[in-house]
Amino acid sequence: MSMNFSDLPSALERGEELNARLAGKKLAIFLDYDGTLTPIVDRPEMAILSQSARAIVRELAERCSLAIVSGRDRPDVEKLVGIDNLIYAGSHGFDIVVPGGKAIQREEGAEFAEVLEQVKARLHAEVDGIEGSLIEPKKSSVAVHYRLVAPDRHADIQAVVDAIIAEHDTLRVTPGKMVYEIQPKLDWNKGKAVLWLLEALDLDKPDILPMYFGDDITDEDAFRALSGRGIGIFVGGATAEAKTDRPTDADYRVEDPDAAVRLLDTLAR
Repeated sequence: MSMNFSDLPSALERGEELNARLAGKKLAIFLDYDGTLTPIVDRPEMAILSQSARAIVRELAERCSLAIVSGRDRPDVEKLVGIDNLIYAGSHGFDIVVPGGKAIQREEGAEFAEVLEQVKARLHAEVDGIEGSLIEPKKSSVAVHYRLVAPDRHADIQAVVDAIIAEHDTLRVTPGKMVYEIQPKLDWNKGKAVLWLLEALDLDKPDILPMYFGDDITDEDAFRALSGRGIGIFVGGATAEAKTDRPTDADYRVEDPDAAVRLLDTLAR
């Protein structure tokens, strides 16, 4: 059942409760990247994983199945994390690589390449002139970041995005933290990707407990997918931006990426 994230119990303060849920179970951990393992930053390339966080993720991956599930392109997030023996699901799960290098790509998104190129060109034509804007083309979507845009120009960016969506009934927009992501209107998301991975990797078993860590709107699909069968950890609340309360289907909360990494550290012990 959804509740505002400010009302969620703290995962770090409910250690005994979590341990009881974990008793006799093997873990399968799914981690978002931006805002979950690293703080939200002004530009995507500035989201650098700390050495200490990388060491903890690497150690945890030696003890259980661990996947990075990101809206970033898969090669991008794979390079940023820099750990070989992980599952990487990029582009909201459209592009997946498992340990050993086996790639799994969903082909449904390929047919949208041309329209996404058109969207990218239009965004460059109409948004590039707005100071502070950043257009991030991805394999299966186009993101428009406006974190560095003056507040009185936010509506101008939204108007362009709304016009594009109105003209393309095969596309949808997902708002995030100071970003709009324009993507194909397909029945696929992070939640579907997590469920697919559980089945494909033979992790959909009673003795395996999936946990998902995420901070943004797109992570809610994964929280809902695991409701009643796993644990969702909402990451956020420590910054002024994140204090804007909203409903979530997560089970617990941690304040920020540092707290998320501390929780991962306890799970690795």
